[in-house]
Amino acid sequence: MLISRLLPLAGALLLAGCASMAPSYERPAAPLPAQYGAGLAATGADAAALDWRGYFTDPALQRLIEQALAHNHDLRTAVLRVQEAQAAYGIQRSARYPTLGLSAEAARARTPADLSLTGHAITASQFQVGLGVSSWELDFWGRLASLNEAALQSFLATDAARRATTLSLIAQVADTYLGLREVDERLRLAQESAASQRESLRIFTRRFEVGSASRLELTQVQTLVAQADSLVVQLQQQRDQQAHALDLLLGSPAELPPMPAPAPAQAEAAWQLPPLQVGLPSELLLQRPDIVAAEHQLRSANAQIGAARAAFFPSIRLTAFGGTASNELDGLFKGANRAWSFAPSLSLPIFDGGRNQANLDLAEVRRNLAVVQYEQAVQAAFRDVADALSARRWLAEQVQVQREALAVQRERARLSRLAYDNGATSFLDVLDAERSLISAAQQLVQTRRALLASQVALYRALGGGAQALPDAPLLASPTLPASAAAPTAH
Repeated sequence: MLISRLLPLAGALLLAGCASMAPSYERPAAPLPAQYGAGLAATGADAAALDWRGYFTDPALQRLIEQALAHNHDLRTAVLRVQEAQAAYGIQRSARYPTLGLSAEAARARTPADLSLTGHAITASQFQVGLGVSSWELDFWGRLASLNEAALQSFLATDAARRATTLSLIAQVADTYLGLREVDERLRLAQESAASQRESLRIFTRRFEVGSASRLELTQVQTLVAQADSLVVQLQQQRDQQAHALDLLLGSPAELPPMPAPAPAQAEAAWQLPPLQVGLPSELLLQRPDIVAAEHQLRSANAQIGAARAAFFPSIRLTAFGGTASNELDGLFKGANRAWSFAPSLSLPIFDGGRNQANLDLAEVRRNLAVVQYEQAVQAAFRDVADALSARRWLAEQVQVQREALAVQRERARLSRLAYDNGATSFLDVLDAERSLISAAQQLVQTRRALLASQVALYRALGGGAQALPDAPLLASPTLPASAAAPTAH
C-alpha cells in the first residue's frame, strides 16, 4: 500500500530535518561566593546523602514524619502536580508522531431519474476500508521537538518541586515536634516551680499563723505562687496550639505518647542532632531541589524560544489514505480495488499582524524572567545556609552562657533563702532570686530549642536527604524516556 511506503520516507525526512532552533543552553553564572564565611565551616555527614531517618533518630519523631509523608495534603497535591505534568508531557510528546486511524465506510444512495444522466433512477452502493494519516506535521524546523523538550523540562521541574516540598515538610514536622518538646520541658519546669512555691506558701501560712512571719511576707509568697500558676496556664495553651499545628502538618491527629521527665543527662542528650558537612556553596546547585526546579524551568523557557522561532518557517503537513474501495461488499478485498490518496500541504506565514514576533518576544522575556528566578533561588539558598550556620554558632555560645547563668541563679536562690532563714536579709531578696531562677531555667530551654531549630534549618538548607528521597508515583502511561523516568539534576 502507498501509505506503508510513504510513512518510512516521511519519518526519515522528519528525523533528518528537525533541528531545534532553540538557543544553546548555558547555566547562568551562580551569584555565590567561593565559600561560606570564616568560622562557619562544619564537619560531619553529607546532608544531601543523609536520609532523614539517619538525622532524626527519635523513634516518635520518625513515626510522625512517616505519617506526614503519607497524609499531608500539600505533599499529596505536589504528587498530583507531577502526574499532571507527566500527562501534559505525554500529550505534547504524542504530537511528534502520526495519528493512524482505521476507517470503514459504507454508503448507499438513490439518484432520482430527474438528476440521473441516463434518465433512469439509479441506486448505488460504496464500501471502503483503509488506514489513514490525518494532518501529520513534519517537524523540519524543530517546533514540535522544542515543545516536547519544554514539556519534559516542566515535568522535571514539577518533580523537583515535589522533592522540595517533601524536604520542607520533613523539616516542618521535625521543627514543630521539637517545639512541642520544648513547651513540654518548660511546662514541666513551671509545674515543678509552682509545686515548690505552693509548699513555700504552706510554710509561710503556718508561720504567719504563729506570728513568725508578717502579712507582707505572706502576700509576697502568694504573688510568687500566682505568677507560677499563670506561667503553667500560658504554657498549657501554647502546647495545645503546637499540637494543633502538628496535626495540620500530619494531615491527621498525631498520636503522641506522654513524655516522662528525663534525667538531667538524658535531657541534654535529647537536644542533640548529628553534625553536618557544609561543603562549598556551588554544591547547592545540585543538592537543593528548589534550585534544580528553577533550572528545569529555565530550560523549559529556553526550549519555548525554539518553538517560537520555528513558527516563522513553513509548516508542512501530510494527509494520506490507503485501503480498498468497491461498490459491492464481496468485491471490497479484491486486489484490483485498491484505493489511495496523498495530500501534502504547505503553509507559509506571510502576514499575521505581528503575532509570531510577539510570541517570540514573549518567549524571550519569559526566558529572561526564568534566569532572574533561578538567580534568586540560588541566592536565597545561600542565605538559608549562611543564616543557619550563623545561628548554630552563636546559639551554641548562648546556651553555654545561659547554662552558667542558671547555675549562678540557682546558687543565688539557695544563698538568699539561707540568708533569710538566718535573718540577714528580707524576703524580697528571696522573691527576686526565685523569679530570676525561674526565668533563667525557661530561657535555657528556649535557647536550646532555638539551637536545635538552627540545626534542622541547616539540614533543610543543604538539601538534606534529597538524594535518598523516593521517586514520585507516576502514571502507568504514557511511557517516559529513561532520562525522565527518574528525574535528576542536569
